[in-house]
Amino acid sequence: MNTIAERIYDYLKGFPPFSLLTKEQLLSVSKSVDVIYLENDQLLFEIEQPIANNFYVVRDGAIGLYRANNNLVDKCDEGDIFGLRALLRKGKYKLNAKAIEESVIYSISLENLETYITANVDASQFLMASFVSNTRGKNPDDDDFLKTLQNSSEYTYLQTADYSKNPIVCGIDTKISEAASIMTEKHVGSIVIVNNKKPIGIITDKDLRTKIATGKHSIEDSVSSIMSSPVITYPETITVAEAQIAMLKHKITHLCITKDGTNDSELTGILSEHDIIVLRENNASALIKEIKRSRSAEQLRDIRQRTEKLLTRYLEQDIPIDFISRLVSAINDAITQKIIEFSIAKMNGKPPAKFAWLAIGSQGRQEQLLMTDQDNALVFENIDEKSYNSVKSYFLTLSDYINKGLETVGFELCPAKMMANNPKWCKSVSEWSQQFNSWITTPDQDNLMLCTIFFDYEHVYGDIELVNQLSESIFMSIDSYDIFLTYLGRNAMQNPPPLSFFRQFLVEDDGEHKDQFDIKARAMMPLVDAARLLILSHNIKAVNNTIERFEKLVELEPQNKDTYLFCIEAYKNLLTFRTEQGLRHNDSGRFIDLESLDKGNRLQLKRSFKAIKEVQELIKLRFKLSQIL
Repeated sequence: MNTIAERIYDYLKGFPPFSLLTKEQLLSVSKSVDVIYLENDQLLFEIEQPIANNFYVVRDGAIGLYRANNNLVDKCDEGDIFGLRALLRKGKYKLNAKAIEESVIYSISLENLETYITANVDASQFLMASFVSNTRGKNPDDDDFLKTLQNSSEYTYLQTADYSKNPIVCGIDTKISEAASIMTEKHVGSIVIVNNKKPIGIITDKDLRTKIATGKHSIEDSVSSIMSSPVITYPETITVAEAQIAMLKHKITHLCITKDGTNDSELTGILSEHDIIVLRENNASALIKEIKRSRSAEQLRDIRQRTEKLLTRYLEQDIPIDFISRLVSAINDAITQKIIEFSIAKMNGKPPAKFAWLAIGSQGRQEQLLMTDQDNALVFENIDEKSYNSVKSYFLTLSDYINKGLETVGFELCPAKMMANNPKWCKSVSEWSQQFNSWITTPDQDNLMLCTIFFDYEHVYGDIELVNQLSESIFMSIDSYDIFLTYLGRNAMQNPPPLSFFRQFLVEDDGEHKDQFDIKARAMMPLVDAARLLILSHNIKAVNNTIERFEKLVELEPQNKDTYLFCIEAYKNLLTFRTEQGLRHNDSGRFIDLESLDKGNRLQLKRSFKAIKEVQELIKLRFKLSQIL
């Protein structure tokens, strides 16, 4: 093999899908690669030009992909692949590809793709998952490519769900007896109540058992008396993963499919939990069902341990990390809810007041994939002074049971005692409102740190209205003291991109993790802090997940779309990387031995740091921090 081919081989082996090829396959590809040199602003291909019989890999420099109006669609850095979708589509290019800086490009032929890459199962799976997770639904040209690569049953998870195209329906004035007869005749477990072809309610077999067989309603009543309304609706493009998450989130077994995904358009189908189970073994749903049937914290511990295996398999299948995190979060929530039920049963009497259990920190953001320590809080309704001490005592005892139960499951107690059994984090709504107001109006370093933890909360159990009241009070405090966001912005700038002057990773100087890289503090938290700050500045209350926050920001600030999409990509990569490290080493995945990383891993991490730099520059300008920092 010649020297140039050897250099190409050494470079490509550090990046998937080339790293997934056998040595012989990659050697064959490397021998036939063409090397292209581009000056800054030089075009590689342009719109309406016939598509070449090649796709491309960036060796050095950067390539921008632009629409006709010169809007940047994507920026391709070292190791990135582009032009592949166009190659499989044939015809003419729909984007301009232009060097953003002096660049070296590797050109790889369609023949090599078909002979070596799609013929390799692992490489083929990687490309399939990449196209689905990064661009699914954005480009109609993806379809042929996905069909070409659809050689794994696991792809089913990301397929559009196979729902019933002929839903059984009835009108709102139909008698329950008539609806039950129709269900029996059609051999179905549900019937949708429609008005002008739009779904307004649903009745299932369970409704007939719990509301009719028990005598609560007469079978001669109209369906409106027992139907569940409004229905949960999704568009016809719903994936199996989305359907599973929706059913877990809403605790339902049926979804209505409509033309535009809302309940204000024509019903076109019905998707049941049974449909999903038939389509593929639904492990996450099976675990949720086991959680509901469990009778002890020890049983729940076994289920949570099996969740780790599920997590490992999903990562191996390249399921998108945002889907995985939402599924694991749903399992964590279900476990917590069961532990709360066990704990209430241990108490002397029912709760003396309305309350809500909150997950805070990473679980509050639905990003707690690994078995890290627990962070939680409890809020109870405002009560009279006379009853206050006894009510708080009840909830502190209850919280202690819950925290110990979660510890039994495997969620370690928080070393900083940020748990609901700490009197500081078990408060009434008014006390919590005063606490947040105090943090906001006296934003010293300690209070800002507490804000970054407690601002990311998720309602897990109890009265949601208490949480809504709390959210309203927090935003009122921010509105009345708007300089707080400037302080929060300054705090978000405390962790700049973690590279030294010589572009080396910044590692821990001493202690237990000396010379290791802290991926949480140095890489993930800067993006978490940025997303939180920016979403708060828009007065958005109900979006806590980092990826969803950036997705919302794409909608709110289209002028900064490229930066936020870059942040989404970076955070997904960091979350995936940390989870894989944690599973591999049976720890939190937080501290990484850099010597264990290959060149591809290092480059991927460094690319994520570019996203941190971009969003921090945006924050610095927006909040005029250059005058303060």
